[in-house]
Amino acid sequence: MVNPIPECVRKTWDEWNIRGVILLSLSLQAILFLFASLRKGTANKLIILLIWSVYLLADWSATFALGLISNSVAEHTAPADHDSSKPAEINSELLAFWTPFLFLHLGGPDNITAFALEDNELWFRHFVGLLFQALAALYIFLLSLPKNKLVIPTILMFIAGSVKYLERTRAFYLASFDKFQDSAFKELADPGPNYANFMKEYISKKKDKQPPSPATTTTVEEPLRIRWVLHRLNNLEVMHYAYKYFNIFKGLVVDLILEVHQHRECRDFFLTLSPKDALRVIEVELNLIYEVFYTKVQVVSSLAGCICRFISLGLVVVALTMFHFKVKKNHGFDEFDVAITYALFLVAIALDTMAMFILVCYDFTFGALMNPDNGSKFVSKMKFSIAAMLNWVLDLKTPRRNACDNHSGELIVTTFLFGRWSAYVSGYNLIRYCLKRRPTRAHKVRNCLHHRCIDKVIDQFIRLLAIAINKVRLLLNNVIFIRRLGRIIDCFGFMIGKVIDLLELSNFLNEIRYVSHEPLTKELWEFIFLELQLKARYADDPEIAKKISSSRGAWTLQYKDHSGRLMRYLTQVTFDESILLWHIATELLYQTEDELLGNTNHMHHRRDHRDHREYSKLLSDYMLYLLIMNPTVISAVAGFAKLRFQETCAELRSVRSTSLKTNHEKQVFKEIRDMVDPKRQEKGDRSKSVLFDATVLAKELKDLVERKEDKWVLISKVWVEMLSYAACYSTSRTHAQNVSKGGELLTIVWFLMAHFGLREQLHNYNWDGDCNVDIP
Repeated sequence: MVNPIPECVRKTWDEWNIRGVILLSLSLQAILFLFASLRKGTANKLIILLIWSVYLLADWSATFALGLISNSVAEHTAPADHDSSKPAEINSELLAFWTPFLFLHLGGPDNITAFALEDNELWFRHFVGLLFQALAALYIFLLSLPKNKLVIPTILMFIAGSVKYLERTRAFYLASFDKFQDSAFKELADPGPNYANFMKEYISKKKDKQPPSPATTTTVEEPLRIRWVLHRLNNLEVMHYAYKYFNIFKGLVVDLILEVHQHRECRDFFLTLSPKDALRVIEVELNLIYEVFYTKVQVVSSLAGCICRFISLGLVVVALTMFHFKVKKNHGFDEFDVAITYALFLVAIALDTMAMFILVCYDFTFGALMNPDNGSKFVSKMKFSIAAMLNWVLDLKTPRRNACDNHSGELIVTTFLFGRWSAYVSGYNLIRYCLKRRPTRAHKVRNCLHHRCIDKVIDQFIRLLAIAINKVRLLLNNVIFIRRLGRIIDCFGFMIGKVIDLLELSNFLNEIRYVSHEPLTKELWEFIFLELQLKARYADDPEIAKKISSSRGAWTLQYKDHSGRLMRYLTQVTFDESILLWHIATELLYQTEDELLGNTNHMHHRRDHRDHREYSKLLSDYMLYLLIMNPTVISAVAGFAKLRFQETCAELRSVRSTSLKTNHEKQVFKEIRDMVDPKRQEKGDRSKSVLFDATVLAKELKDLVERKEDKWVLISKVWVEMLSYAACYSTSRTHAQNVSKGGELLTIVWFLMAHFGLREQLHNYNWDGDCNVDIP
């Protein structure tokens, strides 16, 4: 049988396979170090997919290189006939010397250990892999011993590589669910008052006829009183409070119930904060969650971790020095292989050196400096001085407020590579999806280079590629003698579509094409914050807190919808159905009404109307995005969302194909809003489409309120309640996953509600510290 691989290709592979894989592994390590942190600052699926691919290839290439080196060293030591046709082989001493460098690569860069939370749960498998890789490296080293002149440098590098590998394994272990739960439980543990000492003091003072002192605990602190009107938090204060409350509220990630006094203190503190400062504190808290779960910060920031890192780096430098003098004395090494070895040394030293400098830039490090343990005052002052000198690093991470070209508000924009989250709100629109309309950007950033530039380049490339494909297709159809070729291409496209459906990639492609990404505005955040802050002031009573957190629009409508015509679209339907109903109704009203309707004599009313109109649109699209494109976050209340969505789209397409003949978008929305479904009674419960009910709701909203400004205020407040309801009943684990994918507004709201005490875990307690359990 003829070998399908040509002889020249086989010889090239035999000569360059080890060298090529070594260089590939080295390149992947550099790419990961430079761009791994980008994933927390973008929600673009293509960028995250690229980082994920590099992450997997980095481990694969290092492991594959170990296997190739093992086979090559075994062939060198085994007796074999000398064939002059064989390619030049690598010196076995260098092969054994390259093995510890692969351990360094398997240890990975400091800014990415796990790509997903599931990687942390597999820490023991990673530890077993370390043992097997160590045995393989030891086998390679022993095979090269008789003639190896690089024994000491190899041993030094092996120790350094093992330390790096153990760092990553320990980072996996500390971020695993059980270990993280234990650490969170230790932070929350409160032994309570020492009643034995209290009774002794009581008896002794009773004998002396002195009043006893009340039982106190050392963990309870007085509520902080900071009036944001007079004082704005600086970067170091933000870091101090964020680190403090992170150690308290990180228990939410593992579903722990927090102590009442901790919630009371945090609630009193956040009630005094401005919306801007509250967002800054929560951003740092969520970034701390990212650093703990997805980086080595817990390992390398400790004293033992710093010592190990200095030892590891020192061993690499000593090994480089020894190798340099060995090369000068021994000329038996190939020059190109020596150059590869120097490249391995220089990249390893450069990455470790930069990692040590970047360590001081982590929020976890700043938090530890700002919250020293019970040591001497001198040590505390020294730590604070170090943090103050590095305050410029926090300035780089702080989001900027930038003007918008087409709106009067300000946009929250994070800096490239330094942002703690994307500060973008994703959106998905049902009607535009059915009409195959790509989303348009509502806000444009002025005079600012922000981290979405890469996303824009990718979107522009996809758009130009689609245009080019369509033009080529039209050209093929117009040319008579190659029409058959055009039909073949159409068939090929049809087959690709079937493959996409088979692999279930349609959601991924739809998210790339139809999901919008709008920057979060300062005004929208202030609106959400003030709405939740207002409700938090009523949450002293546990029953009221439970009613507020479980409300998904009824709290807003109870004083304005006296007839109950709107309430039934919230209370008499499931949550997923109410999102679809209000989404379609909001979109129909938004597209068919003029932006400046209302009393044009009052600029304040007109601007308020416009702002709440934009809030409603943005939150409506965002809630549908969560329901359809990211349902795992709100899986507890998602219901039959995708089935309702598909049947609603099918009904809308059927209406579009039979009665809506115009291509004018405004006219299409008006005809959908005014449509009547004559077969509504015949469908009964067979169809889960909500299109007709949504058009009825749109008419109710249009006719209910006399002043149109109030209508959009009402709709925007209903959407904030839906957002807070989804945050309250969202799964905590998915929030820890979202921080590594650009972050979500829902996660910000989830943490804010926890700080305000609007969480389901608190409903069994009242603010006086007494347990309130319902007895059946």
